Amino acid sequence: MPQRIFFATSEVYPFSKSGGLGDVMGALPLALHRTGAPVSVISPFYGRVSTSNYHIRLTISDLHVGHPWAPITCDVYETDYHGVSMYFIDRGEYFDRRFYYNTHKGDYFDNAERFIFFCWAAVALIERLGEPPAIVHAHDWQTSLLPAYIHFLRQTNPFWANTGTLCTVHNLAFQGRFSSRLFDASGLPPAAWTMDGVEFYGDFNMLKAGIAYADAVTTVSPSYAREILTEKYGCGLDGILRHRELDLYGILNGADYQVWNPEEDAFLPCHYGLDDVSGKQRCKENLIAELGLDPALKERPILGFIGRMRGQKGVDLLNAIIPDLMELDVGVVALGEGNPVHEARILDLMESYQGRVAAVIGYTEDLAHRMQAASDIFLMPSRYEPCGLTQMYALRYGAPPVATAAGGLRDTIKAWPADDATGFIFTHSSPVEFLEAVRDAVSLWSSNPESWKGMVRRAMSQSFTWDKSCREYIEVYRKVRLRL
Repeated sequence: MPQRIFFATSEVYPFSKSGGLGDVMGALPLALHRTGAPVSVISPFYGRVSTSNYHIRLTISDLHVGHPWAPITCDVYETDYHGVSMYFIDRGEYFDRRFYYNTHKGDYFDNAERFIFFCWAAVALIERLGEPPAIVHAHDWQTSLLPAYIHFLRQTNPFWANTGTLCTVHNLAFQGRFSSRLFDASGLPPAAWTMDGVEFYGDFNMLKAGIAYADAVTTVSPSYAREILTEKYGCGLDGILRHRELDLYGILNGADYQVWNPEEDAFLPCHYGLDDVSGKQRCKENLIAELGLDPALKERPILGFIGRMRGQKGVDLLNAIIPDLMELDVGVVALGEGNPVHEARILDLMESYQGRVAAVIGYTEDLAHRMQAASDIFLMPSRYEPCGLTQMYALRYGAPPVATAAGGLRDTIKAWPADDATGFIFTHSSPVEFLEAVRDAVSLWSSNPESWKGMVRRAMSQSFTWDKSCREYIEVYRKVRLRL
């Protein structure tokens, strides 16, 4: 039997999710499993995991971890998720919390300690299972210490001698940057405290540990892999990324069409597809009623926004142009949470334009699906977008996106007015350019219904499955193994 590939992630759908990372981790391991690769996933046992619809059983009790202090242990729960073994690290004071990483007041004060513990627990679990893995694949800063730990363990522990490592950067802006004193609690040797290691302007940078010590570094779209080599998008890490450029790969995320498919979506009041899109209008009418919007919007375009209400996602650009959008006689629906200033502003706009603007602060999976299906045009004014999944969902649900020419948005949307256009692209993150692109979309929707229907059909026929991505990951794994 081939050696296993272990994924380490701070969230995995359907057990835990705060954004795109959870979606990717719920789909990529399954896609690899379908190719015959033996895959397992290790993730924290958050309080809400125990209420999921899967039989989760305690398999290991009092597993010795030893970090951040010697006696510390954890329990390990396990379930089978469509053939993939899911392991959950349980330590209540670290993971049994209402939120994963932060509250509205800010990040948890002990995030470094929590994920140092998690990474060492993953090491302990793999050793306890007794099978040296072929690959340990870490995702984002929360698990990026694992490649560093394994790099140094390979020098002293034969168990790890032939294990390769990957670090995937889903969003370079979130780095796990902490005070230098927390390096002492990390369990890394003093040799790691260098400019080429985990030290970052006097701080301890956990994502940098993965970039520095993983055998290969990947990110989630080809365009983003090029962008992060530049000072503009490199978030201070462009230097070490250029140093690792030969080992850096951009692999576009896929969409999970078993979950996001308007022909079968359990959250929709009416199904539709390429052969018959009439059900989309019914989905639109249902959402108008659900959110208390003006019934007249049944005959006008609905513009949808789903995402974190932070500067990265450009929600401030949306807020800035909503008064102008109202002059176009459109509806705007938004779903997300984030910066309280942005949340308050869009709620104020909702009050000012009752029946035309609806904003729901928070996130629910079912409403996200219904919004995608009800939207005629989908808005993604991101200042940067490593990959983006919501635009892939919008395309499949027949809502051509209006998006910035950034990262994965550039890789997945064919820009109007090309004959094969599937959406609208604007170059600079400014309200002026964003508004102009939305006007182009609304104008086409209003003045040329046949051209619009053609764009919708092309959008819905786009396919970003995980098959191609899996082949690319397997090739990177192969290259890593050959170098060991």
